[in-house]
Amino acid sequence: MSSATGSRIVVTGATGNVGTSVVRVLSEDPEVGSVLGLARRIPEWSPAGTEWAAVDLASEQSDLTGHFAGADAVIHLAWAFQPTHDPATTWRTNVLGSIRVFEAVAAAGVPALVHASSVGAYSPGPKNHAVDESWPTHGWPDAAYCREKAYLERALDTFERDHPGIRVVRMRPAFLFKRESASEQRRIFGGRFLPGPAARPELLPFLPDVPGLRVQALHTDDAAYAYRLAARSEDARGAFNLAAEPPVDAALLGELTGKRPVRLPRTAARSAVAAAWGLRLLPASPHLFDAVLRLPIMDCTRARVELGWRATRTSTEVLEEFLRGLREGAGAATEPMRGRKVG
Repeated sequence: MSSATGSRIVVTGATGNVGTSVVRVLSEDPEVGSVLGLARRIPEWSPAGTEWAAVDLASEQSDLTGHFAGADAVIHLAWAFQPTHDPATTWRTNVLGSIRVFEAVAAAGVPALVHASSVGAYSPGPKNHAVDESWPTHGWPDAAYCREKAYLERALDTFERDHPGIRVVRMRPAFLFKRESASEQRRIFGGRFLPGPAARPELLPFLPDVPGLRVQALHTDDAAYAYRLAARSEDARGAFNLAAEPPVDAALLGELTGKRPVRLPRTAARSAVAAAWGLRLLPASPHLFDAVLRLPIMDCTRARVELGWRATRTSTEVLEEFLRGLREGAGAATEPMRGRKVG
């Protein structure tokens, strides 16, 4: 379905942290003729060659097949993190909505589907060495985010079996940050009333060093380049891990913040998170905290070799940029990404 004018690519969840980066990267690619961004609310922002349509994946009335008609690839990014106290609501958007996307891709005859999976889809794994894409993807069952990501891995297994002619790519990125995502992620994980300026390291009484708290990070723009490569490729299939070096642990955060790590037992840290979540002071659930402590460290060799992808920023650079964004109330010209220091 490519033409002399370039590829046509549809992006769901096009106004969030990853979506804004993916849309921008695609709009700058001379081989991409047009981009259709799907989101619940049409933004003021509109890069060259980009069109918008208002779509709610939770609605059975959404005409996804019509929007996908004539596309060379669909990049599926749409995801709802909240409300964590109502997993049935996120299930309707994330799981049932994603299955509608998969079915519409097949109905519209789109040749390629690039799906945003996550490190959160992986089963508990090692922290002292990296695992490749063959590591089991059963998630952490108590955490809705992991449970939903893992379920969709199984749904894609069935989809690939039933539609062998469609090229399916599963991106499994680490935690994604950029300056413009700071306000959105503060609201999602820290709550509406956590002031961004409170993210100054000098305000920390100490740096908690919780056993198992060793994860990976990646700049959202670096992830976006991987999505572009996957969508434009004719051969890329299967799963790809995406992460920057080095892994983030208490020692790295100590260097970044100038604070000395203090060992804190898992039970104490989890009790604090659970109490704040139970009182609805903290949106991030203790179940997600449990999952983070068990996520494996990922090996990204396959993305480097087969996609020609490599992170251009270190984890330290990513976190420094993100913390600046928190302090400044940084954001972007879309509804999910609006910038505010508080509220």
